[in-house]
Amino acid sequence: MDYEKALRAAESLKDKLGLESPELVIVLGSGLGSVLDAVEVTASCDFGDISEFPQPSSTGHSGKVYGGNINGRECIVYAGRKHAYEGVDLDAVVRPLRAAILLGAKKVVLTNACGGISPGMGPGTLALVKDHLNLAGRDPLVGLNDERLGPRFPNLVDLYTPRLRELAHRMAKEHGTELPEVNYAWWLGPSFETPAEIDMIGRLGADVVGMSTVPEAIAARHMGADVVVFSLISNYAAGLFDSQPTAEEVIDVANEALPRIVPIIKDFIAADELFQ
Repeated sequence: MDYEKALRAAESLKDKLGLESPELVIVLGSGLGSVLDAVEVTASCDFGDISEFPQPSSTGHSGKVYGGNINGRECIVYAGRKHAYEGVDLDAVVRPLRAAILLGAKKVVLTNACGGISPGMGPGTLALVKDHLNLAGRDPLVGLNDERLGPRFPNLVDLYTPRLRELAHRMAKEHGTELPEVNYAWWLGPSFETPAEIDMIGRLGADVVGMSTVPEAIAARHMGADVVVFSLISNYAAGLFDSQPTAEEVIDVANEALPRIVPIIKDFIAADELFQ
């Protein structure tokens, strides 16, 4: 992990967006860009405009960075993310998040699109991550630790902050729905899983599977931030109900589900309780 690169990224981010003290950072996954409507945007740029930032190249990830505020609180929004499967090391993958946290954004909201494994986890379901399985065999904290970022051996118990999950449940109930809590399995990708792999992942205890989020969540906790993750289940995992997932399906399902799920996330990020 490279503190100096993260610091240069933070300084560049602050300069480009004209921020003073952001409190919240949001990462928007595939098809979830309309959550940005809840933000009063004051500045924007491309990932490539920020020093040390990797430019996303995946479908559904525009690679835009937005600065603005929600109810008077400054925030940073990343419309997309870099994935490990794009051929970069995890230090680069998590650097945008580290930069935001260095600027003061100690509340982290991650979103993603994923495949459903457990019963009831069908396309269009919005779920809340309660725990994860790191099946990629990689960790963003590998290498010499820099205490300026966090401790050598961070505790990941309650990585997905219980208080913030409770708040998300209250927001969902106000919209007449519930958020199932899931165990998220990180699969490196970019190939989708085989039916045998999905069978294995389900037996290990995962409810959903995706190709992102876990490195960011670990890096955020390493730096002492609070983390909450909303997962949109965009497809049945490979081999279930003769499913053959595609990237296009992920975007299509997200677009269909947006009217139901975006209001929940918008209310969550605007809630005063988020910052208590």
